[in-house]
Amino acid sequence: MKAGSRVGMVELSDASYGDAAVSRGIARLGELLAWSSPGAGAFGRLVSPGARVLVKPNWVMHRNHGPWGMEPLLTNAAVIRAVVAEVLRANPARVVVGDAPLQACDFDELLRTTGMGTWAHALQTADPRFVGTWDFRRTTCEIRHGVRLPQENQRPREDFVLFDLGTESLLETITDQRASFRVTQYDPSQMVATHGVGRHQYLVARDVIDADVILNLPKLKTHKKAGLTCALKNLIGINGNKEYLPHHRVGGSAAGGDCYPGSSRLKRALEFAFDRQNLATSQAGRRSWSQATRLLDRLVRVSGDVLGVEGAWSGNDTLWRTCLDLNRILLYGRPDGTLADTPQRAVLHIVDAIVAGQGDGPLAPQPLPLRRLFGGTSAPAVDWVAAQLLGYQPERIPIAREAFGAFRWPIAGFLPADITLVGDGASLAPALPVTYPVGWRDAVAR
Repeated sequence: MKAGSRVGMVELSDASYGDAAVSRGIARLGELLAWSSPGAGAFGRLVSPGARVLVKPNWVMHRNHGPWGMEPLLTNAAVIRAVVAEVLRANPARVVVGDAPLQACDFDELLRTTGMGTWAHALQTADPRFVGTWDFRRTTCEIRHGVRLPQENQRPREDFVLFDLGTESLLETITDQRASFRVTQYDPSQMVATHGVGRHQYLVARDVIDADVILNLPKLKTHKKAGLTCALKNLIGINGNKEYLPHHRVGGSAAGGDCYPGSSRLKRALEFAFDRQNLATSQAGRRSWSQATRLLDRLVRVSGDVLGVEGAWSGNDTLWRTCLDLNRILLYGRPDGTLADTPQRAVLHIVDAIVAGQGDGPLAPQPLPLRRLFGGTSAPAVDWVAAQLLGYQPERIPIAREAFGAFRWPIAGFLPADITLVGDGASLAPALPVTYPVGWRDAVAR
């Protein structure tokens, strides 16, 4: 069996999915994957005494954009609590729970709603090794009347490490002179400074790079831009500013972009209006262009379009590259902003699929109760299993397929055929019918 090719899966029998059931599930995963050590908990073999540990949940937003609540949106709080408890049994020097949600996320409200704030305060008081729940964002924002109002420099620049993958970035082969990279609702001029021919920069929280062990705790969801979000995609949240994270390229596929298939003059007008809104320096300008984008968006929808202009389809050839670059930095990145030839830290992935998210993820997911926890030391292996659990053909999901590529600073040292599933996952067929993002229905296993 090749290193990292094993994925463990546990099915929870307790319908309440409470702390006790989740803790038993985490302990069993540790046993299945040979992570555990007698007296030192589920991660005792990988978390050495005195280690610095980062726990990275999926805390994307403080509310579901649909009517389905928090359960399919965020990493289950019981999973975070159980993982931290097991980590502390290994006697680390320091444990941090941290993430960089969307800029519009109300972090305090998220902690209050999930109970994470009260839990973290009590644990900090009882155990000084736990230093709290941290927000890795440098920029936050409010959305008022459809207008984004940013608050910059919420954390000092020295709290982050700048990496430039240059020509080794997986984005390099699709980089052009047109400044095509975009992130919805963000100023495209700022991305020109971070991504261009021969320049591909990421700004990663120093707490991530300083950690000896990372426990990545994604929520399994369908995702309208990546197909699915799991171990690989969850690494978006180690970066402090969104202008370092290309999500798609402006224009349709007929003109060299990947925001939507083919071409559309109406959509190009909408993209232009979005750019002007995001570039506007005054509130009056933002409001005017916001009105224009709303009108054009309605016209696009009235025309029968269901994909929009955000790269929400299986032809998105950008986002997977950004995610895999971040995974390479996570494994090989050094505190001086360079990448070593060998992995610099241990990374464990534990996926919350107790109530997964389906439909229009990641922000408006519907609940998909799967009652599963699964994980491994290889994000590509974990995501390959995750894609099948959602009923996808993994080879048709770019982020899952391309993670096995033979590039510098590789993420996987084996092929999908080498993956071994241990534990309760005898069948990876979806236990329930799954609702998929419209743009990814062509990737579903038939």
